[in-house]
Amino acid sequence: MNSDLPVDLSLATPVSIAQSAVDGSAVPQVRFKGEGGRLLLLLPPETDNPSSGATWSEIWQQLKNRLNAGERFWQPNTPVHLMVRDRLLDSRQLQDIADALADAQLQLKRVYTSRRQTAVAAATTGFSVEQQSSLTQLNQPEEAGQALAEPLYIQTTLRSGVEVRHPGTVVVMGDVNPGSSIVADGDVLVWGALRGVAQAGAAGNTRCLIMALRLDPTQIRIADFVARAPEHPPSQYHPEVAYVAVEGIRITKAAEFSRDRVLS
Repeated sequence: MNSDLPVDLSLATPVSIAQSAVDGSAVPQVRFKGEGGRLLLLLPPETDNPSSGATWSEIWQQLKNRLNAGERFWQPNTPVHLMVRDRLLDSRQLQDIADALADAQLQLKRVYTSRRQTAVAAATTGFSVEQQSSLTQLNQPEEAGQALAEPLYIQTTLRSGVEVRHPGTVVVMGDVNPGSSIVADGDVLVWGALRGVAQAGAAGNTRCLIMALRLDPTQIRIADFVARAPEHPPSQYHPEVAYVAVEGIRITKAAEFSRDRVLS
């Protein structure tokens, strides 16, 4: 089957079928969906009623059964985008999903979630992650000056190939290595060396900042302004702040920085 065609397959386990026959309720299903050469893995959302939602054990069993099924509509090494939505997953559960996908010759490419705890777990485990607003917020038009999400704190080094997207400020207690990137609607604060790509104010806010103990990026962006690292790195590094001034992105020592310099 051509993986470029939209395909939506739900998995029904014998347990879920039996339960539905007894109480007339359907257990939410794990779903695979082929879309434009990539594979979406959609987990059922959390519910306020535990009896009507799928537990982690049910989700895990559904996923394993689907991956072990005889007929597979995906090609080997197809990238998988995990749509977690509002379900809370920890690092171990995310790694279990990645390992199960790898056993089926699939690669977990990115995690999409509306839960800050899950986003932190994904980044800490080494997966690219995008924290999204809730569905109700996504269906509403954006308003100027809309409040940012709570800051996302990541206590690990971002390795090459990892991308973090967050609708607020991102704080990294570690390094941002070359080949990794951060895209934040708020500020980007790196308590370490920033050697990858960082974008602050991704929604267009020019008052956002990028700050690092060692600012040696591949590229930095603030709103629509772009700057690259100098060809000749400095002989000595200091904590620095990148901000937007009238002439574009400027970089100054953190000890000498004042918000009054920022372009309004």
